Amino acid sequence: MARRDGLGGTRFVLVGVGIGSAAMAVVSYLMITASLTTAQQTLIWLTGSVTETGWSTAVPLATACAVLVPAALLLARALPRLELGDDTATALGLPVGRARGALLAVAVLLVAAAVAAAGPVSFVALVSGPLAARLAGPGRASLPHAAGVGAALVLFADVVARTLIAEVALPAGVVTGAIGAPYLLWLLARSRTGGTP
Repeated sequence: MARRDGLGGTRFVLVGVGIGSAAMAVVSYLMITASLTTAQQTLIWLTGSVTETGWSTAVPLATACAVLVPAALLLARALPRLELGDDTATALGLPVGRARGALLAVAVLLVAAAVAAAGPVSFVALVSGPLAARLAGPGRASLPHAAGVGAALVLFADVVARTLIAEVALPAGVVTGAIGAPYLLWLLARSRTGGTP
């Protein structure tokens, strides 16, 4: 649906938002028709939580990561050339369409594995990259930096969610949303005023 004169740009984002909205409509319908217990468990998962995870979740996730993480690291070598623009990357010998498609496929599979395990923990993906770039310094941030920052953020959010209110284990997604939303707004404000994120 997004592919017209190459894969990228605003069209790709808008198609993703539309598909996400349609999928959430289906989820909302299923929650309305489900039992109260199932709907409550689903709501916790939709917020994003690692409270209920165990070995039954960790083993499939580790298996998926064992296959997908090396593939992501291998494909990430094309990212610096892709950042130069399609024309320059093509001139440097990179098959832009195939590289971008492979990167998107691996990224989607990695996100699917993580969401299946913990639910959609909000703002982690949006905050990890810029935060890793700020911590690593200009031009030094990489995929492992962003992955480490994302993991640390989820771990920190889970610890805070478990200890913030006595005898109440909040989902980690509540904390990441509370941290991530203001940080993302700050990044957007700095980019509009010409500052570096």
